[in-house]
This record gives sequence, C-alpha cells and structure tokens, in this order.
Amino acid sequence: MTAPAPYSYVSPIPVRKAHLGDAIASEWTKIRSLRSTMWTLGVMVLLMLGIGLGVAAIVAASDVPTESESALGLGFFGVLLGSICVITLGVLTIASEYGTGMIRTTLTACPSRARVLTAKAIVFFALVFTITTVTAGIVAVAQVAMVDQAQEPTSGEWLRATVGVGLFMAELGLLALSIGAIIRHSAGAITIMIGVLLLPLVAAMFMFSESLATVQDWLLDYAIPSQLIALYAGKAAMSESGPAGWDPVWILLVITAATIGGAYALLNSRDV
Repeated sequence: MTAPAPYSYVSPIPVRKAHLGDAIASEWTKIRSLRSTMWTLGVMVLLMLGIGLGVAAIVAASDVPTESESALGLGFFGVLLGSICVITLGVLTIASEYGTGMIRTTLTACPSRARVLTAKAIVFFALVFTITTVTAGIVAVAQVAMVDQAQEPTSGEWLRATVGVGLFMAELGLLALSIGAIIRHSAGAITIMIGVLLLPLVAAMFMFSESLATVQDWLLDYAIPSQLIALYAGKAAMSESGPAGWDPVWILLVITAATIGGAYALLNSRDV
C-alpha cells in the first residue's frame, strides 16, 4: 500500500471564517454561565417586584388621593434601585475579563476587538431589555390592579412604563459597559457610574446660591432619576423645559452611542 502524500489529509469538519454570530454565541455562553449575571439580574427583579408592589400596597391602603395620577408611576422606585444592579452587570461584563486576564483568551479566539465589543453589547442589551421589560410589565399590571382608584393609564403610558423602561435600563447598562471598556477596572467603573446616577441630583440639592440657579435647574431636569420620572409621567420631572415623554430614551441613547464610540476607539488603540 502506498503511503499518503504529505499534507494530503482533509479534515471532515467544515472550515469557515468566523463571523459576528459566532462571537455573539460565545458571549451568550459566557454571560449566562457567570454567577454575577444571576445575582445582579435576580436582585434587580426582586427589587422591582418587591418595592414596586410594596409601594402600591402602601398607596392602596392609605388615604392619598390618586384619582388624577396613574398607578404606573409607582414603578419608578423599584426601577431606580434596580438600575444599580444593571450598572454593576454592565461593568462586569467586560471589566471583569481585564481583571482576571481572560480578555487575552477572548481576543486570541476572536482577534477582532470591535467584533468582541459588538457581541458583548448585543447580548447584554438583549438580555437586560427582555428581563426588565417583562418585569416592568408584571409590576405595572399588578400596580394598576392594586390601586384601582387611580386614573386609567393610556396606551402611551403603558408603552413607556414597559418597553420604554426596558430600553432606558438597557441603554444605561450599555453606558456602564462602555465605561468598563474604557476604564478596564471593575471597582473604578462602577464607582463612576454610581456617581453618574446619583451625583447630579445630590449636587443640585445643595446649590443654594442664586448664581447657580441655572445649573441647578439643568441638573434637576437631566439627572438620571429625573429622566426616569419623566419617562413614567410623560412630562418634565422638575420644570416645563425638561425632558418629557420618550425624550429620556433618546437622550440616553445619544450619550451611550458617544461613549461606546470612545470605547471602540480606545479598544483598538491600547494593548490588553
């Protein structure tokens, strides 16, 4: 029998070029396998359900007049605290790989850094949007049923309190992911995002000088908690000139897009 010629072996496994779908499948496997995902999103769901239903129960049992207000706005309290969980997961989705050194393995398997960041962003956005929207919908239905004397929500209010909240939270998480990619340090990036979430509103509360009135009004209108209130209420949270309706979603979208653009640029220009 004649020996086969050198290099004549052909693998039965089909060989093809990797694409974005492969990176998405890899990132989905990673994010659903991490305990941090289960804990952060699990706590977020518990906060949204527990606080949302708890506030509705307190309002329903009290004598607070609610005839002119929709019960959907009561979901704000749980979502605001739940946003801290989304911020944490967004940062950990990429910054934890830098902390453990796993980013080297990731970029060895997929040398295209832009593809890796895109896959992480897509998987993270889809996961957070889905879970937040479903949870916000459950809370909204329960609140309207519990506070039956409140004004009946319109279709627009229902959409903002479910899909709108899901989009807002997913965008906030993407912003945290972008900061994590830029800072490449979990604790530092989470600290920055907590500051972005709370510092403008806290700073505005201590601006007593008349010369800072314009700055104070701007911070009160555009702080993330105020934008979340405006999303629920359909009107500016603190003044007539602030964001209203779907404006908070578009404002945060622009900020997130700009930040993730910076993350792409730095990711391609720095060593791991």
